[in-house]
Amino acid sequence: MHLRFRQYFLTGLLVWLPMGITVWVLTWLVSLLDSIFLAILGALDAVIPGMHALAETLRHVPGLGVLLVALVIFSTGVFVTNLFGQWWMRQWAKVITRIPVVRTIYSSVKQVADTLFSGSGNAFSKALLVQYPHQGAWTIAFLTGNPGPQVAKHLPGECVSVYVPTTPNPTSGFFLMIPKANVVELDMSVDDALKYIISMGVVVPDEPDSLPTVAQPVAPPAAEK
Repeated sequence: MHLRFRQYFLTGLLVWLPMGITVWVLTWLVSLLDSIFLAILGALDAVIPGMHALAETLRHVPGLGVLLVALVIFSTGVFVTNLFGQWWMRQWAKVITRIPVVRTIYSSVKQVADTLFSGSGNAFSKALLVQYPHQGAWTIAFLTGNPGPQVAKHLPGECVSVYVPTTPNPTSGFFLMIPKANVVELDMSVDDALKYIISMGVVVPDEPDSLPTVAQPVAPPAAEK
């Protein structure tokens, strides 16, 4: 009886847990977009006289913040794709990069966003198998590119830049530069690799040849004479 009760409970949990987490993420996203809309509405209310009555009315319209924020993002994309919009963005970037603290944050976030969302970017382009945190222990990582010239000249041989995510939260992890010879490229999509990491190895990708059956040890580099 106890085992049957436990089985029923776990079965019900497996049904509701993914649905609950999905609803929680969507609720958080809607709340975030609504808070952005309310902040903009509050700023307009403080600047434009006679805006208070309209602002109070708009505050209580459900989902309006999500719709308007999405519309603003889409309109911005349309605007910056023409010559005038691109010129305006260059002028805006010049102003931002002259502010000491803001330019560091803005430049870093912009470079990361351009790499992640650009079609020509190489962020998370391949799923890899690397030895981490020590020799003989293997984990999944993602190829993010190659070390920059200032770093590469101090590294032994050809290296690649990889991101080793933590589990079950892949948004945190470690950035490593590893010799290319020590990296095993997997026949696995990035999405499947993320599912494998988030599930802590429980959800195995469908590809039968995703992981090597026997991991070959990497020979250490020969010592210079």
